[in-house]
Amino acid sequence: MEQEEYQDLLEKYKERVKEEFGEASTIPSKVTTKEYSEFKAELYPNHYSLYEKACNFSDNLLKLKVDEVKAIKIQKNLDLTHLNVRPAGVIALSYLLPMAVMVLGSLIAFSIFQMMFFVFFFLIAGMLMIPALQKIPEFMGNTWRMKASNQMVQSIFYLVTYMRHTSNFERAIEFAADHLEPPLSLDFRKIMWDVETERYSTIRESADAYLQVWKEWDKEFVESFHLVESSLFESTEERRLSLLDKALDVILNGTYENMMHYAHSLKSPMTMLHMLGVILPILGLVILPLVVSFMGGDGTSPFVSAIYISVLYNISLPLGVYYLGRTILSKRPAGYGAIDIGEKPGLKKFRNVNINIGKSFVLSVNPLYFSIMIFAVGMLIGFSPLIMHSLNAPDFAFDEKGNMKMLDYVCPPDKGIECAEEDKLGPYGLGSSILSLVVIASLGGSIGLFYALRSKNVIKIRQKTKELEDEFSSALFQLGNRLGDGLPAEIAFSRVAATMRGTVSGDFFNLTEKNITKLGMGLEQAIFDQKVGALVSFPSKVIESSMKVLIESIRKGPRIAAQSLLSMSRYIKEIHRVEERLNDLMADVISSMKSQVKFLTPAIAGIVIGITSMISTILTKLSSQLGAFTASGQAGGAGGFEDMLSIFGIGIPTFHFQIVVGIYIVQIAYILTVLSNGVENGADKLGERYALGKDLTRSTLLYCFLAAVVMILFNLFAGTIMQRTLVG
Repeated sequence: MEQEEYQDLLEKYKERVKEEFGEASTIPSKVTTKEYSEFKAELYPNHYSLYEKACNFSDNLLKLKVDEVKAIKIQKNLDLTHLNVRPAGVIALSYLLPMAVMVLGSLIAFSIFQMMFFVFFFLIAGMLMIPALQKIPEFMGNTWRMKASNQMVQSIFYLVTYMRHTSNFERAIEFAADHLEPPLSLDFRKIMWDVETERYSTIRESADAYLQVWKEWDKEFVESFHLVESSLFESTEERRLSLLDKALDVILNGTYENMMHYAHSLKSPMTMLHMLGVILPILGLVILPLVVSFMGGDGTSPFVSAIYISVLYNISLPLGVYYLGRTILSKRPAGYGAIDIGEKPGLKKFRNVNINIGKSFVLSVNPLYFSIMIFAVGMLIGFSPLIMHSLNAPDFAFDEKGNMKMLDYVCPPDKGIECAEEDKLGPYGLGSSILSLVVIASLGGSIGLFYALRSKNVIKIRQKTKELEDEFSSALFQLGNRLGDGLPAEIAFSRVAATMRGTVSGDFFNLTEKNITKLGMGLEQAIFDQKVGALVSFPSKVIESSMKVLIESIRKGPRIAAQSLLSMSRYIKEIHRVEERLNDLMADVISSMKSQVKFLTPAIAGIVIGITSMISTILTKLSSQLGAFTASGQAGGAGGFEDMLSIFGIGIPTFHFQIVVGIYIVQIAYILTVLSNGVENGADKLGERYALGKDLTRSTLLYCFLAAVVMILFNLFAGTIMQRTLVG
């Protein structure tokens, strides 16, 4: 009987709360284990799940005991990234995987190439992998922090906005979890899930346990969160609202200061990155051809020398530069990261190439097909010298004296002038060297074209939306003032639309008003409708969150909505100020990185390839002449020429050397572009694709053009020198 009375009283209380405060203030729905698991499975990164499975498999296979201090450090990062893994599993994987790489890699490489170099390479690589794999949880944790930190200001704003009109902490966290993007939305759902699964008894205990992770990384976020919690215990409404405003001020000022410190501390690691990853490797290319030439004197073939250089320049250096770059990015503090609007259902079609066929039919083609076609054709043209030689095609010269040949396969110095076809080395011809540039142009061009076409249409929409964001704070301020005067939201929208006519903000409000007046939609549908809503034409996270706040707060009355919009207006202004100041502080670093990608690196490398081509031409001619003198034994001086042959090799073909260097140029341009975009804009995938589309194509084509010009000029110069030497 008492239970029935209790249930009746509870239902009456719920109905009264609904009448006085609206639907938003009801008790939040439970987040069950199944719902959280499905949410995690849908939004969790695939490589995180793969790593989780690998660690658990290794843990079952190899039982290890981990040092307690080390285990605590690893567990912090595992908890942050929601990885269901024991620290022992991380350590077990760090031993098993390198052992597999050392054993299998050495055996396979030695069986294919018959060289001890690769055995030592895989042994050293495996040993270096052990500490690297043990730091993977830390690396994942830093990446997670960087992505989450871009949403921290927004998360505090959502909490503050909701708590201003409804002092319900659990409901505020649910509101933030629903409106945030991953990964922070996953963290907020985890807070609620831990309460529902009775890991913690109250939502405050669960939130405090979660905040322990951020104490050493973002103290301002923790302090702001605690201020929001403290507002629950204030006796007066004025003090409660004051604490909420203080929470927002703390996170905004903290973000500004953290970014200033980051910008100042960025110069030293960026200088190191430029020197170790760009300047020194490019300068090393100048002397590398001579080193390879002397290596050839001990019987090492040019192809094997090219493999050595490729292991250094296409594997070791890019991995080192990428690791250093990711370390720099992982320390970026909280900001306001842009989202990839191309992932939205209504905009996915704009990621493809849309060809209008007739008036009503549009053919949508994935840019990947165009890139693959260009790459395949470029590879066929670029490797045509190898194909021609394998088919025993006759060689031909570009000039009547035969100084500049197409293929120019030559005999090694120790074989004399005549040797079997399978013993010949090359191609050393200028034509082959020029055609090798097509390989790099097709590689960098096809990747750049894919990213350019993938982002071209979407970036136009975002640029239009960006114009709206720049003036949206003043529009929100006007809308908040209209609502503060007691006007209904629908009328307030029409007034602001008339006031701001001719601006992008005016277009947004005008579109919303038309949906209300002409289509008979409610305010929420007029803004958020999937087909004709105003947000379809302006897919901005800032605008979307503003309108979500408006819809949520308008249920409490126009004055509450006005306060929320005025707070949102201030929030947008503060974030814009922080981002502008950050860009100003980092202008020197960013411009230096961009100049490296766009001009300096491809230009220096192109000139180096031209020098290499000249050295290769001279060494090839000298080797052939020395071989001729040795074979004829002129004037009893053969012994001296043989000694010279034992010192000099034939040199690496420009064809092979250029391909190795060209691939490195594409790799370093890709890494530096991703890094510069990450430093400047945070976790912005759309901006990253757009930058890659521009920079990869430009830097690759610039490198190929300069390399071709310098190659031709230096080969003409080398040919003239050799003619004069031989005549003299």
